[in-house]
Amino acid sequence: MLKSKVKEIGELVEAFEEEMLLILFGPSATEELKSICVIHETMDTKKNVLSPGTAIQFGDTSYKITKVGNAANQNFDELGHVSIYFQEGENEILPGAISVEPSIYPKLAIGDMIKIGG
Repeated sequence: MLKSKVKEIGELVEAFEEEMLLILFGPSATEELKSICVIHETMDTKKNVLSPGTAIQFGDTSYKITKVGNAANQNFDELGHVSIYFQEGENEILPGAISVEPSIYPKLAIGDMIKIGG
């Protein structure tokens, strides 16, 4: 299981709740990116953890990954970056994104843990 800790929550993150989109980025995010991202720091170096059927947990809320874009694992491994869509349906997935279910937007706080895998 990959564990990561929420370090910062950008002031514009909640504006993306209407889109059911959450953007994660590692500590290397630029100042411009930090305003729209949840900045997190991973506790280990596991690779390629994003795959359909894998559990992802934000705080106490658990989700299941349903789709993974073809660049999502590489971006997440190198930059801690992934765009997460909390919506079901037949939408096309962007290369650096994943989709999860259920369609419930997470409430995050600084210090919360993000866990991926079992």
